[in-house]
Amino acid sequence: MKLLKLYYHVKAMIKKVGYRVLSGNKISFGRKTTFRNGFHAMVEGDGNISIGERCFFNNNCSINSLQEVTIGDGTIFGENSHVYDHNHRFRSSEDTIKSQGYTVAPVHIGKHVWIGSNVVILKGVTIGDNAVIGAGCVVDRDVPECAIATCGSGINIRMQGE
Repeated sequence: MKLLKLYYHVKAMIKKVGYRVLSGNKISFGRKTTFRNGFHAMVEGDGNISIGERCFFNNNCSINSLQEVTIGDGTIFGENSHVYDHNHRFRSSEDTIKSQGYTVAPVHIGKHVWIGSNVVILKGVTIGDNAVIGAGCVVDRDVPECAIATCGSGINIRMQGE
C-alpha cells in the first residue's frame, strides 16, 4: 500500500510541474497536495486556480476556471467531484448555447473542507472552513463554516454537532 501511495505522490508531483508550465503559473498547488488518477485542471482566459497545502483529490476530480477558484489547506475531495466558476449563457433560443459565452463568478472553498464523492460546485459559491459537503450534492449557494450540507430536494445545511 505504501508503494502505491508513493507512486501517486510522484505521479502528482510530475503532473503539477506540467500544469504550472502549461498554464503560465495560472494554476498553483501548495506543498504536499496530491491527487489520484483522472485529475484535471482547466484554466482559460483570465482564469486562476489556487490550491492550498495538503489537499487531496480522489479519482476523476476536475477544477475548471475562467475567473478564480481557491481551495484552502487540508481540503479533501471524494471521487468524481467537479468545481466550475462559470456557466453557459442561454438567453437566446435562436443562437446555439455554445455560441452565447459564459457567466462567471469566483469559487472559494475554505480550509479543511470535506467534499464528498460526485459533488458539483457551481460558480459564485463560498464554502466555509471545516464544512462537509455530502455525496451527490450540487452546490449552488454558500455553505457556512463548520456546516454539513446534504442533498435530496435542495441543499440542507446544519451545523456540526446538531
